[in-house]
Amino acid sequence: MELFDARLNPTDTPLTAEQLADAVRTADALVPTVSDAVPAAILDTTPRRLKIIANYGVGYNNIDLATAARLGIVVTNTPDVLTDDTADLTMALVLMTARRLSEGARELREGRWTGWRPTHLLGARVTGKTLGILGLGRIGRAVARRAHEGFGMRVIYYDPPVPIGEAKALGASPRATIEAVLSESDIVSLHMPASDENRHLINTERLGLMPSHALLINTARGDIVDTDALVHALQAGTIAGAGLDVFENEPHVPPGLLALPNVVLLPHLGSATVESRVAMGDRALSNLSAFFAGSRPRDAVLPG
Repeated sequence: MELFDARLNPTDTPLTAEQLADAVRTADALVPTVSDAVPAAILDTTPRRLKIIANYGVGYNNIDLATAARLGIVVTNTPDVLTDDTADLTMALVLMTARRLSEGARELREGRWTGWRPTHLLGARVTGKTLGILGLGRIGRAVARRAHEGFGMRVIYYDPPVPIGEAKALGASPRATIEAVLSESDIVSLHMPASDENRHLINTERLGLMPSHALLINTARGDIVDTDALVHALQAGTIAGAGLDVFENEPHVPPGLLALPNVVLLPHLGSATVESRVAMGDRALSNLSAFFAGSRPRDAVLPG
């Protein structure tokens, strides 16, 4: 409020299309969250005053970038500051899914636990297993480091632009194709950005390449996975389980997923720490300040 004449969203819920369109007409800057959809129809609102969108999040698939570029609207995001917290949550999902911790917690809370038994809720050991990572960016690398150094896991990955030397320092070995990673991994963790190219990257065919004991972890974006295909694979025993923090049509979660005991479901908590959320706000503010001071924002997505 000291730097800008700010209008705040007091409800902590996504803005409506009408509210976003009003911001495009009347504000110089917009700071949406990843839940605020900013499509072409809203950006093309006239009259238009908007000059910059400082997205509150590392992902920006909620914004129509092509339209923003055409209209000359700068777009920024907030990378780096949520890397460690999202990587921590990824490893939490690995452990929860492999060790069937959600099933155990539900059983206990519902009064169904009858005591220790030798074969009760047997899960899978994580230490020493093969972790396949699709997307070795900031978060993927942080996960690789935790898995290799903390759990002695063998890490393989697919991400051609990453220099092999950098990956080797993390204990990670490249594979030439996505299919090679899937077929060789005990656990697969997704860390690719949302894009048209990556939509439904994990589909029926690719799920079928995974070993039947394998687990799928997704803390990236929901539409990377074909949800119907995943539900079918879990029901059929094609794979053993999944841990999901993101979904295709948030906040809707398909009943098919909710009904499955071998899925850990979290409500998009990857960056949900006080430290991350404050740092995300600071980063968005820094980008805005640089823009209005006449400098290129540090985290400009547009113009590239």
